[in-house]
Amino acid sequence: MEFREFKERIFAAGQAAGLEEMEVYATRSKRSTVRVFEGDVDDYQVSLEQGVGLKAKFQGRVGYAYVEALDEDAVEYLVAGAKANAQINESQDVVEFFPGGAEYPQVVCYNESLSRVAPEERVAFCLELEKAALAADGRVFKVPHAITGYEEGEVYIANTKGLEQSFSANGAYSYVGALAQQNGQVKSGGKFLVERDWSKFNAAELAREAVEEAVSLLGASSVPSGNYRILLRRDVARDLLATFVPVFSAESVQKGLSLLQGKLGQVIASPLVTLVDDPLMEGGAASAPFDGEGVPSRRKQVIEAGRLTTYLHNLKTARKDGVESTGNASRPSFKAPVGIAPTNFFIEPGQAAYEELIHTLGDGLIIIDVQGTHSGANPVSGDFSLGAYGYLVQGGQIVGPVEQITIAGNFFQLLTSVEAIGSDLEFGSPGVRGNVGCPSLIISSLAVAGV
Repeated sequence: MEFREFKERIFAAGQAAGLEEMEVYATRSKRSTVRVFEGDVDDYQVSLEQGVGLKAKFQGRVGYAYVEALDEDAVEYLVAGAKANAQINESQDVVEFFPGGAEYPQVVCYNESLSRVAPEERVAFCLELEKAALAADGRVFKVPHAITGYEEGEVYIANTKGLEQSFSANGAYSYVGALAQQNGQVKSGGKFLVERDWSKFNAAELAREAVEEAVSLLGASSVPSGNYRILLRRDVARDLLATFVPVFSAESVQKGLSLLQGKLGQVIASPLVTLVDDPLMEGGAASAPFDGEGVPSRRKQVIEAGRLTTYLHNLKTARKDGVESTGNASRPSFKAPVGIAPTNFFIEPGQAAYEELIHTLGDGLIIIDVQGTHSGANPVSGDFSLGAYGYLVQGGQIVGPVEQITIAGNFFQLLTSVEAIGSDLEFGSPGVRGNVGCPSLIISSLAVAGV
């Protein structure tokens, strides 16, 4: 049964059961993933998930229920479940049913040509990816990860106040990891790509980047402890930004879980920093015409030239603050409650190429990977202490790889310490905290624990 037909049956049954307002949120997703190991397809998975969540008001209270089947039994279950849940819901929060926007942006989220790439072609690409990594350098002895996947999905939302919107999206991804060995030392490198354009998947290029990183780390040693000028490579800067995404959520602010509370309009970062949330971005993995509550999407600058201009809101937090929703209600699936998350969330790039940043750094460290962001970073205080590795730079030149160090600092202080921003904006893997991207950043000083 199609979502629209299912919705009509739910609304009819709900009205008969005395439900006052209703909203359905439906998602359907199809995923396929291939993994190659030592020249053979080690794993191939295909999955399909679909379902419908119902939000309904009964006697002034709101209840929720969801189903994974779209049949007559599911209609009865949904209505009865949402009604029963409403009767025991003691929350005093006002839950809005958005009537729909005056207009919605046209956002391209689906690439027809990508959907026509045959599974056999993705398998062949993955096999070539492993082969290219093994051939890229004689010191590579194993490729533990060569993965390629494809995903497409549909989102549909409708309620009894007139809202009805839908969109489809798709995308592909690939990851390769390589192990290189020399003089008994083993180092790893990896490269991840997410794209909606299959022509941008180049096995030789992905493999080369992964292998070059692994080989460049051979012979690494630690450095003396102290404060260093730091170049955070784009992927590390991105991981740090993704770790601290919750501090920009209005929900965190309202609960006292963000140090950005009370700082709207204030300077919180270097004037070089402009932080953007753009659900309208062409080719963005999290681009969408509306959010999880049906609010039309719009681009906004969260930080503009160092000044905090807005928090990220859904309808609930916007009502509490007396503002409009920013269109950041998040519902990863029909099972999920409404939360807040960014979409395509990134620091605007500068003009300097990565090589120029190395020269600008002068003497310091390049950090190309950090470990322990889940345990070594506190989103409330902003403090972090993370294992790291990278390169030592002297006189604007890389002089050798560095390992067994820990970098420590504070995210909010880091924002104010940005001295230069690269042109190399890159996004990672989209997740529940949005599709986060960042260019490389030069930080004036971070504490480094070494030898």
